[in-house]
Formats: sequence, structure tokens, C-alpha cells
Amino acid sequence: MSHNVRLIDVTIRDAHQCLWATRMTTAMMKEIAPRLDEAGFEAIDLVGGAVFDVCVRYLKEDPWERMRILNSWVQKTPLIIHTRGQSLFTFEFFSDDIVELAAERFAANGMLYHTVYDALNDTRNLKIPIKAAKKHGIYVVPGIVFTDSPVHTDSYYAAKAKELMGMGIDALFIKDPSGLIVPERIATLVPTIKSVIGDLPLQLHSHCLSGLAPYVALQSIQHGVEVVHTATSTLSNSASHPATESFVKNCRRRGYTVDFDLSPIYQVAERLSYIAESEDKPTGAPVEYDEFHFHHQVPGGMISNLHYQLETVGLQGRMDDILHEAGKVRADLGYPIVVSPFAQFIITQSVLNVMAIDQGRERYDTVPDEIRRYVRGGYGEIAGKIDPNLYDKISRGKKPLTKRPGALVPPALNELKSKRGPFNSDDDLLLAAFYDHQLFNELKKAGPIDTEYPIMETPLLTLVKELSRRPTVKTFHFIKNDN
Repeated sequence: MSHNVRLIDVTIRDAHQCLWATRMTTAMMKEIAPRLDEAGFEAIDLVGGAVFDVCVRYLKEDPWERMRILNSWVQKTPLIIHTRGQSLFTFEFFSDDIVELAAERFAANGMLYHTVYDALNDTRNLKIPIKAAKKHGIYVVPGIVFTDSPVHTDSYYAAKAKELMGMGIDALFIKDPSGLIVPERIATLVPTIKSVIGDLPLQLHSHCLSGLAPYVALQSIQHGVEVVHTATSTLSNSASHPATESFVKNCRRRGYTVDFDLSPIYQVAERLSYIAESEDKPTGAPVEYDEFHFHHQVPGGMISNLHYQLETVGLQGRMDDILHEAGKVRADLGYPIVVSPFAQFIITQSVLNVMAIDQGRERYDTVPDEIRRYVRGGYGEIAGKIDPNLYDKISRGKKPLTKRPGALVPPALNELKSKRGPFNSDDDLLLAAFYDHQLFNELKKAGPIDTEYPIMETPLLTLVKELSRRPTVKTFHFIKNDN
């Protein structure tokens, strides 16, 4: 039982994306990141699709500047850049020259660990991102996205792992965005993948939406996983990830070696609790098992937003009908994985189908352009089969697209420079590629990132500063108790 277990932290990327709608500011990380750096993680997850986008749209923080700032705070542990392959930080495909420049800028801004995935597991969409990252000395760990369906078998995942092995990757991770891996499946999935990748490290990234991830993560070690992604307890569970503290303790109780210091993690948890209370943000809690989740597979955050959206179209009280239809739509469309952007596509189509049925019309009478593009292969290869009659109805008889999706996008950098340049840096050039003129200008006008957050080092300082903010408190005295 000398199996050595390593951890990757997701607290300052995926965890607050799940629980705080991605609203953790750089300032909130100031007292957290250095402590994470001391704990002994293999890497610390920092920037991904939603984080990059929210930084620009809502926080008005330059995500490239965030990378540089965090690299000054984190001195020992590599920071992770997490992307959606050829789509980078968005839902649309970018040209190869933009993807290649992005890899160069990741390295230039200190991001030397890259976890990259494609939502359909089409490894063609990972070819350019992986090659470009490797060129700049980045440690590359692609993900194969897990889902539960008749076509996503262990053999399917072994084939995908083999394709990625041919690209010269450094490690591989299983990405379970909806928390669908059950203990019985981890026992067969991990050995099957390990039989393909051999000594290459295998990681597990699983969310707690079914309530099973903490136990599944522990079981994964038994079957061959070497690295598990975890979150500090304050931002663990719920739609997030297994808690770092309990996972480490459970591993050690089973006799595994974990070269890790929990002391700074307890300090991080305390500070996150303070921020959560100050900002009126939720903390994580265990999720009750729900069998229905395995039918629709829709992430919890999307369901909470859907409640409001259904009211706007007169479908309040129809959540179960929509989710039941979502499971059927997913099967109709060849079992796309319920992760962005396909989670949004499936829900939109499900709402349209339920509305059509209510009005006496047929399902798929109304189809978004994104679904039409998907069924033709515009986003990549489809794992399952689509009924030919349904294909013709949705595609309007158009032929399938067989080329690598990124190859269909013409080079863009020169045109971007001529239309919107000149730019002060290649970082700004890429921001202009991702965002329109208005968002770009708003970000630039916001100025440097504010890195100060009113967080206190000790309970005593917290008490003093909080009392100073209360005008009704005119005086107080402190009594030291030595007992």
C-alpha cells in the first residue's frame, strides 16, 4: 500500500466557477494562493474558459495580468491554464494561427501546465493546441470527457487515449464534469485506460453532482489513478470537487503515501469562509444521490438558471418535463456529452420540443442553428448514431462535414491586426480576437487589477477591524484569559 498519491488544486479556478458563478477576484486570491503553494500540490488550476470570460465581461480584470500576478504569489507550484481545445476560452472554433499564438502567450505569462479538452472527445480538435503548447515547453495534460451512454464504453475511452498518446502528451486526465462515474465503472475504466497509456500519469477530475465523487476518487487510486483534482473544503462538494482535507485523510487511512501538508489548507479554508460570509456567497455541501441525474446529466448550476428561464417562456413548473426531454434529445443526437456548449444546446432543444408538443406540433419542428451545425459534424465527430430521417430534418438535407473543424476556419491574425490594430501587445491582440470592440475598451479602461482585499491575518485583527467599521461602537476593552 505504498502507492504515492498526488493532488491538483482547483480552488481558485473550477471550485469558485461551480459555487460562486466564477466571481472570485484576484484580490481574494492574495492570502490564499501563497498558502496553496506551500501545501505540496502537483499544480494549481488558475484560468479556464469561464474564468477568462468572466474576468473580461464582469470583473473587468485582464486575465493575462491575473496570470502574471499569481505567478508572483505562487513560487513553487506550476499554475494551470485550462482550455477548450480549438475553442480556447469560448464556444466557437478559432483559426490555427490564433490557437498557436495563445500557446505562446500562455508560456510568456508563466502558465507552464496546460489541461486541454474537447467537448466531443474529437482528438483532431486537440492536435494544434497540444502541438503548439509542447513547442513552448508547456507540460500538456489533455482530458478525455466522461459520460454515461451506450456508446461511451471503456473501449471507446481506450481508443481516445491511444489517439492522444500519439501526440506526445505528458499525462492524461479523466474529466467527469457531471459527476457520472460510479464506483463500479471506475473499477473497469481506469485499468482499461492504464493498459493503453502505461506509465504515463493518469489523473481524475470529477465533480460532486451525484454525491459519489469523493468515494469514486478514493477508489480510483486503488485502480491506478496517480493524481486527483480536489478543492479546499469551503468550496468543495455541491457542484464542485472532493474536499482536499478529507481526501488526504482518507488516502492515508487506506495506507497510501501522500506527501502533502494540510496545515496551509486549513488556513485557506478559514480565509475562504471569511470571504464567503463577507460577500454573501455559498459554501459547499454534500449532494444527495439522485438517479434522475444520470438520465438528463445536466449540471446543477444550469438547472438553477433554467428555473428562471422557464418562467420567461411560460413553462414554470415544467422542469421535470424539460429534463426528461433532455435525456431523449441527447439520445436522438448520438449522445453528445452534457458539457458546454452542448449542455446549452441540449436544453435549448428540449425546451423547444416541449413547447412544440404543447402546441400540437412535432419535436424538432424548430431547431437552433447550433444543433444543425452539430449534427453535420461541424463541432467534431459524433460518438453515436443519428436516425437518417432526423438527420435530414435537422440538416435540411445538407451533407456531413468531415474536415477537422479548425481547418474550416481561415487564418485570422493579419486581418485582425489590419481592422482593429495596432495593439500594444500580443496579449491585447488575442483579447481583440475573443471580444468585440466595446468589451475590449471597457477592460482597458478599467486599469490595473486591484490586489487588495480586506482579509485579516488573525482572529484578533479581524475583531478589531470589524469593530472599527461599526460607528455605533465607541469603545471596547480586551480581557486576556490565560486559562
